[in-house]
Amino acid sequence: MKKLLSILLILFFSQFQVGYVMAGSDGALELSKKNKKENVKEPKDCFEKLNRVTFSFNQGLDKAIIKPMAKGYRNLPDPIQKGTKNAVTNLSNLITIPNNVLQGDIKSAFINTGRLVLNTTIGLLGTIDVANKMGFPKYVKEDYGQTLGAWGVGPGCYVVLPVLGPSTLRDTAGSFANVMGGDPWYNVAVDGNNEFLSESLYITSKAISGIDFRSDNLESFDNLEKNSIDYYASVRSIYLQDRENKIENNQRGSIEVLYKNEDDWEEIDNK
Repeated sequence: MKKLLSILLILFFSQFQVGYVMAGSDGALELSKKNKKENVKEPKDCFEKLNRVTFSFNQGLDKAIIKPMAKGYRNLPDPIQKGTKNAVTNLSNLITIPNNVLQGDIKSAFINTGRLVLNTTIGLLGTIDVANKMGFPKYVKEDYGQTLGAWGVGPGCYVVLPVLGPSTLRDTAGSFANVMGGDPWYNVAVDGNNEFLSESLYITSKAISGIDFRSDNLESFDNLEKNSIDYYASVRSIYLQDRENKIENNQRGSIEVLYKNEDDWEEIDNK
């Protein structure tokens, strides 16, 4: 039971960070597609009635718990927020690196390994992004859902998971792979000895990452909800297009998602 609870908590904060990708501060989205087949369709919303009920439940959870926590986090001093963001981003390399390898991108795997080593040591456990200051290429996160997509696995139906949020059958399988398939976060030595990162530290880092993302985009979430005729449909469309963009970028770089206020969206800046 304890292991199952840990998995659910990890998935909650992992999915929250990437699952609620929205448009810019005015809720507007513009697509620019290059060399993309026009007959490619979004995954079917096979469980729409159930998904809408679950979506409403998740929104209530966000308003009751996540949003207040994000507001409190935003009140912390800027250096603390920046250092925290850098630290959890640095730890995410432990997911990105094996997925670089699985996708055959050995060059990025070596670069991100160097980034992890530098930021963890010289960068004081990742609180300072030393690699960025040294001119390393821009860091691009990867996950197992993207790897499955790069391997040609279709997304399957769109689903909204309780607590976990928007997903597809493929991305759900990828999310479980993060924590059930030998997640590297548990296999990294600390301080040069044989200790391992604990589940509590892993969950804490994921929680902070999700809260940090939500804090950065409080206004964007509110404005999209306010300006959307169908908020559920808007979230579904943007989530699916963002995931497609990440996967297509791995394969051909053939689709760009452009937001009117790009400064709000460092996480989706593909330039």
